[in-house]
Amino acid sequence: MDIKILGTGCPNCQRLEQNTKQALEELKIEAVVEKVTDIQDIIGYGIMSTPALVVDGNVLLAGMVPSVNDIKEKIENYIK
Repeated sequence: MDIKILGTGCPNCQRLEQNTKQALEELKIEAVVEKVTDIQDIIGYGIMSTPALVVDGNVLLAGMVPSVNDIKEKIENYIK
């Protein structure tokens, strides 16, 4: 599983990264988590607000910092 956190490095982006890593740990899923900070790369995903969570090229969340449980739910639904 390839996970990208899209954002410029703001506190919300950092919180999304931390929550995502915690969710993956709780789900016992191994994944590569990459931070994408280049604006052109972020625009390429078609999102208008950051932070965003991208799993295997699919935007699951954008413009918000969800809780660990919300991220777990999104990832579990994506896997299904």
